Amino acid sequence: MTIRLHDTSARQIRDFVPLTPGCVSIYLCGATVQAAPHIGHIRSGLNFDIMRRWFTYRGYDVTFIRNVTDIDDKIIKKSAEQGRPWWSIGYENERAFNDGYDALGCLPPTYEPRATGHITEMIEMMRGLIERGHAYEADGNVYFDVRSLPGYLSLSNQDLDDLRQPSGEGETGKRDPRDFAMWKTAKEGEPSWETPWGRGRPGWHLECSAMAHKYLGSAFDIHGGGIDLIFPHHENEIAQAEAYGDEFANYWVHNGWVTMAGEKMSKSLGNSVLVSEMVKHWRPIVLRYYLGTPHYRSMIEYSEESLRDAESAFARIEGFVQRVTEKAGEVVPPAAEVPPAFAEAMDEDLGVPQALAIVHTTVRQGNSALAADDKEAAVARLAEVRAMLGVLGLDPLDEHWAGEGDRGEDLHGVVDTLVRLVLDQRQSARARKDWAAADAIRDQLNQSGLVIEDSASGPRWTLGPR
Repeated sequence: MTIRLHDTSARQIRDFVPLTPGCVSIYLCGATVQAAPHIGHIRSGLNFDIMRRWFTYRGYDVTFIRNVTDIDDKIIKKSAEQGRPWWSIGYENERAFNDGYDALGCLPPTYEPRATGHITEMIEMMRGLIERGHAYEADGNVYFDVRSLPGYLSLSNQDLDDLRQPSGEGETGKRDPRDFAMWKTAKEGEPSWETPWGRGRPGWHLECSAMAHKYLGSAFDIHGGGIDLIFPHHENEIAQAEAYGDEFANYWVHNGWVTMAGEKMSKSLGNSVLVSEMVKHWRPIVLRYYLGTPHYRSMIEYSEESLRDAESAFARIEGFVQRVTEKAGEVVPPAAEVPPAFAEAMDEDLGVPQALAIVHTTVRQGNSALAADDKEAAVARLAEVRAMLGVLGLDPLDEHWAGEGDRGEDLHGVVDTLVRLVLDQRQSARARKDWAAADAIRDQLNQSGLVIEDSASGPRWTLGPR
């Protein structure tokens, strides 16, 4: 068994070899909490949640770090616009992110450090970089000297002479316009911390180099994030860490965007779809299916139609789980192992689309067993399906999703009573062989969004796709 991952730095799929046998260390660039999350933000956390689950299934002990950027230019700008403390905005949105991760079934990280909690580590790193000749202070700012590191830009494969990185506001005294700020001198009204070079606040890139070093050491296995972070953020993280003496990440893994009309989903473009709003209209498990089942490196073009397709596809899986559970008269536990074809797909760069095809094939086999009244075979297929869904975080019988499918427990009983009255009328029409009336009742129920299924124990209803 060998897990293979696409390594951005190598520009190819590589066999995964952990630095410590049996262990996997992962650092994921998490939320910048200037605003509430849209589904593009949550996709990254979800993709790496699936990665983590697969490593765990394969027997690895996983340490998973997902940081919080709770101070940066955008948060300070929001603070000025809204007349609120910067920390209030950051904390409110940090909770919104965690609510989003939890709603979509992401496991909590091993550690979730905040940038502002690691100023000491950042100062230590800057001091070391200055002593080694890789950084310098000017006008209270501390800059990284990009020409001091020969391998700079190797991740994004750019040429330094072609790179243009204009100075930001207040970034004075640069020796080279491409040098980037690790520390920004204090401005009136902005948050700041005391350093040997005066009061100021951290630059975006420094925090991740410092926190990865603190929690994972000088070398770790996997660094992840969205493809938009390759440059400048990840490139600058590497520069700081390697110049400091760290080996840093052994593999770089990047996920694709969620787009609308071909553009990256972002608040600046006004095209974001907030998670808090989406979960009001779509079941969270369906959102997880929609965001988590495309390959992590692919782009997802958002549309209501594709969400409805995801809902219908998951309903077929969920319906099978429900039918076999009812027939077995008990909850069927997951199988000890997933089918070999599923494992093969997941081992090859987390091939979730190919793995999902195995799930649907197994569901069809299970439905055929049900139709043939082969309870033993149906139960065996359900055990396999639950094992596979567990790896993907999509098992509807998992306690995380308990009650999630009811779509309003308070109304379920009322709706059930009303539907039963209509179904009794349909049964009466069938008993008197008035097939036209029976079909008309069924069609009306279908048009209202209900799916009617005739079973040995009588008709039953479920909510169909929107």
